[in-house]
Amino acid sequence: MDIGVCLPTTVPGARGRQLIEFARRAEALGFHSLTVVDRMVYDNYDSIVSLAAAAGVTERIKLVTAILLAAYRPSPVELAKQLASLDRISEGRLVVGVSSGARADDYEATGTEYGNRGRRLDETMEQLRAVWRGDGPAPGVGPRPTNGDIPFWVGGQSPAALRRAAEYGIGWISPGGPPHKYPDLVTKVKELWAAKGREGTPRMGANCYVSLGENGRQVADEHMRSYYAYMGDLVQHLAKGAITDENVLRDVVDGYAANGCDELLLLPCSADPENLDRIAAVVFG
Repeated sequence: MDIGVCLPTTVPGARGRQLIEFARRAEALGFHSLTVVDRMVYDNYDSIVSLAAAAGVTERIKLVTAILLAAYRPSPVELAKQLASLDRISEGRLVVGVSSGARADDYEATGTEYGNRGRRLDETMEQLRAVWRGDGPAPGVGPRPTNGDIPFWVGGQSPAALRRAAEYGIGWISPGGPPHKYPDLVTKVKELWAAKGREGTPRMGANCYVSLGENGRQVADEHMRSYYAYMGDLVQHLAKGAITDENVLRDVVDGYAANGCDELLLLPCSADPENLDRIAAVVFG
């Protein structure tokens, strides 16, 4: 199983130099991918801009939007150009993970409709691919992706999200949860994949928050209560799910690997690049 790590773009107050060092260090430590999560109405860095900065200081590591809320972006043509540019800058290292999201204010802020976000996401993915082929509403928009196309990786737990993963994506990304519940979702995605007549097998991913170190629990609680404040009382449950113990992290990694996960995406709760050393010592040790 591959291990990816998320840039701390959603940690309020994270400095640009910390993000750059995070990217450099993630590649040097051997992580398979560098990911970003997406929000509009929050004190976070833009996902595409952040990965472009990371692309400039790395050479090997995959760059993954996990997840990009593509449907709240008003112009699929402009988004296609941005993503293709990032793909070219990184020489084909980009994977576009997408989901419809669950925050109405992100959509309101960009003047897009929240209620039809699932249908809009399907249409956006189709339009992105059309632009990358050289078609779209205004043929000739460039640049073309390095390999002619950019793979989609789809997240979300709704039936529509699982269907979307089987129809459009290279596979599916779980937003989180205990490893022992993962196999049922793996089976479901594989069944949908086969029903769509897809060849091969879907790539299965999962997200997991990690906060190691002396004050790991406090850092995790503060970060997740801020980021997920819109969820009300449920935020307490989510915060408890963050891994703050090295032995628990090792068990979770082993559990996901044993239950059909191809890549586990770890989300640090702090912008301190030294956290990567702690994580790497556990997952690669």
